[in-house]
Amino acid sequence: MTNKVYRDSASALTGLLRDGMTIISGGFGICGIPDSLLAAIEDSGVRDLTIVTNNPGLDGMGVGRLVNTRQVRKLIASYAGENATFAKQYLAGEVELEYCPQGSLVERIRAGGSGIPAFYTPTGVGTQVAEGKETRLFDGREYLLERGIFGDLAVIHAWKGDSEGNLVYRMTARNFNPVMATAAKVTVAEVEHLVEPGEIDPDHIITPGIFVKRMVQVPDPYKHIEKRTVRQRA
Repeated sequence: MTNKVYRDSASALTGLLRDGMTIISGGFGICGIPDSLLAAIEDSGVRDLTIVTNNPGLDGMGVGRLVNTRQVRKLIASYAGENATFAKQYLAGEVELEYCPQGSLVERIRAGGSGIPAFYTPTGVGTQVAEGKETRLFDGREYLLERGIFGDLAVIHAWKGDSEGNLVYRMTARNFNPVMATAAKVTVAEVEHLVEPGEIDPDHIITPGIFVKRMVQVPDPYKHIEKRTVRQRA
């Protein structure tokens, strides 16, 4: 059996990175992001990347790492408002942005992972989202054609995984990671806890190992807090 576990994130990405590729990155904001893998992509120096993610993180965090170093040529996302550096680059015409409603975005990724080239949705009809896209009437209602998304590489974060690539996610850190794991030529997962095959209850496995080609253990990763909300003392 092929060994899927690599000693660190850089080695897990060896031979997979090139200029101009499309990378799908899990996470929501900075929750459940594959931060160690994104740091290794940053260190590799690859450029002109198309990044598919829910949003570009914060300045210097998550996908924001790659924004700061100007390695991103195009972003496909549903939201970009928390990253001031990306906003400046976009307004200056230095980076492309394709906005996609969040539900449509995740369905485009799911479709890509399922081998479905396109689908129709009413979301976005009559808005800028529909510009340049085919529409069609079904039962008297107008629908918009959205293309599936399939990347060259998917990088995801999981709470636990076994050495065969079976993954378990924890709470809201699950977010986009499971669907993104299916939608690329190669999926690399970073896991907090690495266990032996058979130690995960099959009923608890969310991403089957067949989708995961490479893995790296990242124990005790630093988890940023995007917005800290506390109550005032009485």
